[in-house]
Amino acid sequence: MELSLAHPAIKAFMCGSLSGTCSTLLFQPLDLVKTRLQTLQSGVQPGSGRVGMVTVLLSVVRTERLLGLWKGVSPSFVRTIPGVGIYFSTFYSLKQHFLQNGSLGPMEAMLLGGGARAVAGVFMLPVTVIKTRFECGRYGYRSVVGALRSVCQTEGPASLFSGLMATLLRDVPFSGIYVMFYSQAKASLPTEISTSPSAPLANFGCGILAGVLASLITQPADVVKTQVQVNPQLRTAEAVRCIYMEHGVRGFFRGAVPRSLRRTMMAAMAWTVYEKMMANVGLKS
Repeated sequence: MELSLAHPAIKAFMCGSLSGTCSTLLFQPLDLVKTRLQTLQSGVQPGSGRVGMVTVLLSVVRTERLLGLWKGVSPSFVRTIPGVGIYFSTFYSLKQHFLQNGSLGPMEAMLLGGGARAVAGVFMLPVTVIKTRFECGRYGYRSVVGALRSVCQTEGPASLFSGLMATLLRDVPFSGIYVMFYSQAKASLPTEISTSPSAPLANFGCGILAGVLASLITQPADVVKTQVQVNPQLRTAEAVRCIYMEHGVRGFFRGAVPRSLRRTMMAAMAWTVYEKMMANVGLKS
């Protein structure tokens, strides 16, 4: 079936999946560094002082070589390709159903972004758990299928949904805040820029601004989510308490720099590519 004959939601899914593939491949190293920073134990390197992003990056390259920075890219692809597709197709469907005139106010943008992310997040959570464990370096999984089988056999299927609350508390506000800032920033662009050949570049800049703000606001939930998924015996409230007791308030912002860089660049690229491809297939995103 030709793409031109496909249902609009299918077109949105395909455009979103392709945009997610490109952004995941480019920015996977930042996600790995973020996960390693968040899962560091305070007693591992006594007296070593503060461990930062560059230290972790160099350590990974030294011990696992350059390709070690892309460890976990397989589950990232398994999660992102359908996950971003589900997100954008859900976003498009909700927008067409509830906002047929196409205008997005701040509240509408937040609700649409958060709703679409909630749907995609629940569907893809099992793969998110596996991806986090791949990246933290504590588990010896060799493949996504093998990891899923191992978790189901040793911990039970329910472990694949560990961190559900923390994930939703992180992803739903992030997406809602991101879409709100992004849509408002785009709407504020002068007409001569938004209709010019440089419009994708301007949209990318709007995406970066929205991504930085959304990432910083939702960073504490991301740290909690990582801890729960790496240590499945922890509940969300227990993880919050452990992080605070071990690292203080600063512990909730561990990995903020690589996460902000990755989420900002990935979201900005995904939205820019998605909107460009949607325009090419004759649909308004």
